[in-house]
Amino acid sequence: MTAAHRADGPAIVGRDLAKVYGLNARTAARVLASEDPAAAAAAARGHLGAHDVSFSVDRGEMFVVMGLSGSGKSTVLRMINLLNRPTAGRLLIDGEDATQVSPARLRALRNEKIGMVFQHFSLFPHRTIRDNAAYGLKVRGVAKAERRERADVALARVGLEGRGDRFPHELSGGMRQRVGLARALAVDPPILLMDEPFSALDPLIRRDMQDLLVDLQAADRRTIVFVTHDLNEAMRIGDRVMVMRDGRVVQVAPGPEIVAHPADDYVSEFVSDVDRARVLSATDLLRPARLVLRHDDRPADALLRLGQNEVTGAFVVDDHQRLLGVATADRLAEVGRRGDAAARDAVGADYRTVAAGAVVGDFMHLAGRHVVPLTVVDDDGRLVGVVPRAVILSALSSSREVAHA
Repeated sequence: MTAAHRADGPAIVGRDLAKVYGLNARTAARVLASEDPAAAAAAARGHLGAHDVSFSVDRGEMFVVMGLSGSGKSTVLRMINLLNRPTAGRLLIDGEDATQVSPARLRALRNEKIGMVFQHFSLFPHRTIRDNAAYGLKVRGVAKAERRERADVALARVGLEGRGDRFPHELSGGMRQRVGLARALAVDPPILLMDEPFSALDPLIRRDMQDLLVDLQAADRRTIVFVTHDLNEAMRIGDRVMVMRDGRVVQVAPGPEIVAHPADDYVSEFVSDVDRARVLSATDLLRPARLVLRHDDRPADALLRLGQNEVTGAFVVDDHQRLLGVATADRLAEVGRRGDAAARDAVGADYRTVAAGAVVGDFMHLAGRHVVPLTVVDDDGRLVGVVPRAVILSALSSSREVAHA
């Protein structure tokens, strides 16, 4: 089961979106044109849910919207499928402005392209698990045999194979949420909206659901917009994260970038408690190697360069920048005494490599154990850079300290 996508352009684009609750169109327009729309909305006995919100979601991206309660994140999510019709701005789905389509076309857009998973399971207690998972297909008019088959496939994908004949009260909370996810997967929408779907679950079950979602996304590459107030959850599952405050966008970036370079004090405070060792990767901490020798460098010349750079070891690469090993001052001196030798004859394996995507928590214990820093190579064995111990220690300090480093 895979989601069908158009190949061109982003899947979702929001442009200058705003939402004012409780006011007529004319008053809402005046509110949005004022210097302080939030205060103007309150004075008019309305509420500003979102203002000047712009974003773009790529196809196959896991795009996370996060913020504290009242930040506007759920308002934005519900504007995407027009459960909340924007007061101003444009919302493009596959390049089509959903704010300008007829009611019939809007129903078709929702039916064909958008699925939703809510915070609460919203299962029908009197229907079986299979019938709950097949409900969206029934609404679409899919024949009974086909919807049963597709529901069973979706249930199997979320780990509920063989439970189709049970009822919701027979399942745990985590299993019921899996049914909610299966219901969305059964209709195979290209776009999936998820409104804090795991927030009501116990921590261990919540992590299991996150793992399940990550695995499903790796297989399907579906376009997902996921709302959460949990920063660790956002960093764990999101390709990019949009941080909101008071109805406005504060920062949009990959999670590690937000942690390492928060846009302002609000974001810095927001990310201060995140488990940085599980968020930042070797790529985020990458630095150029201090000294790299060519394989055919003369040992005497290499020793001179080690002294000039005040290091006791250097990387040795071939003509294609593939890492051959590390040459130390002692080994260079030894092979130099032999006469006809090159830097490649002095290489050893006293270094450790890490993958570019490895998270800090998986390799930080290895730092400082060799004459060169932890070494990052690509899939072809080429030297990419290093992760010095001091950089790791700095990265694991508070976000405020990193932001002002």
